[in-house]
Amino acid sequence: MAVKKPGETSYKETAFGIISRTKLIPLEIEGIKKAWDFVLDQRKQGNLPITPIFLKKLHQVGFGWIFPKTAGKFRVIEVIVSEHTPPKFYLVPEIIENFCKDTKARMKHLPKIDEPNFLEELIKLMAWAHHRFLWVHPFQDYNGRIARLFNNIILLNLNLPPFELKVETKLGRKKYIEALQAADKGNYFLLEGIIKKAIEESAQKV
Repeated sequence: MAVKKPGETSYKETAFGIISRTKLIPLEIEGIKKAWDFVLDQRKQGNLPITPIFLKKLHQVGFGWIFPKTAGKFRVIEVIVSEHTPPKFYLVPEIIENFCKDTKARMKHLPKIDEPNFLEELIKLMAWAHHRFLWVHPFQDYNGRIARLFNNIILLNLNLPPFELKVETKLGRKKYIEALQAADKGNYFLLEGIIKKAIEESAQKV
């Protein structure tokens, strides 16, 4: 439930009552940390599952303590995201099941890490996976954050360092949205460029 009040862009119903966007932001930051810590802890036990169950668990760990009614569950409402209308909510479980299977199949067919075209094919895979997840918009909220975590799940399962997509600044966010809108039309060039830059920056830190 979202409620607009004077002087605030929006209010949301949470486990802590109806709070403003300003008060929600630090909770979201903590939620992202909880989800990332969960990923790292699970990685110690082996490869991370690429399954709908794991995605829902990741969402629940990160945001269930804020939004217990909706976190960890695929959406049961219709949504419009900018100019894009995601699939009907009742199609989400099947689409995400196929998405997970497709991702695992594409990972198996990546070139070996020492082959010259490995990085190019990895970037294509990650751009496709990132956009596809957001295109489906499986959760009511926080799809972008889970999509970015999903990219790092791919990297960790390939024994590669995680990266950070810089989308929090005004300029970074603008470029990110433009890249996603281009991908909606089948053009992944901009999104692949953002991912390539993030991977290169991550590699420099190792």
